[in-house]
Amino acid sequence: MFVDMPLAQLREYLPERTEPADFDAFWERTLAEARAHDLAAEFAPVPSPLTVADVYDVTFAGFGGHPIKGWFLLPRHVAGPVPCVVEYQGYGGGRGLPIDWLLWPSHGYAVFVMDSRGQGAGGWRRGDTPDPYPGTGPTTPGVMTSGIHDPDAYYYRRLYTDAVRAVEAARSHPMVGAVAVSGGSQGGAIALAASALVPGLACAFIDVPFMCHIRHATEITGEHPYAEIATYCKTFKERVEPVFETLAYFDGVNFAARATTPALFSVGLADLITPPSTVFAAYNHYTGEKDIRVYPYNGHEGGESAQAMERIARARKALG
Repeated sequence: MFVDMPLAQLREYLPERTEPADFDAFWERTLAEARAHDLAAEFAPVPSPLTVADVYDVTFAGFGGHPIKGWFLLPRHVAGPVPCVVEYQGYGGGRGLPIDWLLWPSHGYAVFVMDSRGQGAGGWRRGDTPDPYPGTGPTTPGVMTSGIHDPDAYYYRRLYTDAVRAVEAARSHPMVGAVAVSGGSQGGAIALAASALVPGLACAFIDVPFMCHIRHATEITGEHPYAEIATYCKTFKERVEPVFETLAYFDGVNFAARATTPALFSVGLADLITPPSTVFAAYNHYTGEKDIRVYPYNGHEGGESAQAMERIARARKALG
């Protein structure tokens, strides 16, 4: 069922942004602190029965120098550098197994899959990276409120920083040429942040993105993961305004206003998890070259395989 605005109104929806005055300085400081640690990207070959790609178990230094895991799949028998897509995970998911990531190699592209620290036990795709950051304070189940009392301690500061370092790790491999970023839901939020934080990306694939127009999202949907924020605010009534002051540093609408990467978005008009108005809020504020695919009768699954083929078609134009 359609529970948000009509499509014509969504296409014009441009809400006022709530942005901290030190937004840019916050992210410049955050990334400078991360880059003070040696990237130390390691690509360890993994024996695999896959015939389309060679597989590498990746470790690199993310936020705080913490070791972050990943997979790197390189199309077999390539003679020189190839374009690479850096993939980010949906909420609760991890890097899974190499067989989960054959779409890009089967079309001739390398893929660098970043694990999500502290996630990957959500029952669908396993993860292998702990989150060693201390002092995050009381939280609801999940990571949405981990460290939410302070922007410096908030979980997504670490995750988005890991995402930037993942691109840098991918670029460090001698067989990687142009780089794109991609993800759906939480992965879409990460790709959106990367599109603003990482210069020189060839394109960004941002499907049904999470963490956009966040306060509005908590007011129009009771679905998880946004419900984690509402539950926290229900419990800590005096912290409601500080919570949203923290979240403004991580809102995709504010990243969209800084993005210059060419981007392909997608949205499902029956999506209760990332309501369409939150996606269009980010899309309409996006300052780079952009396009969006709308799936009127789909929910959070979005365009599924149809959108995968849209990404491949766009990659042909952007990456070669």
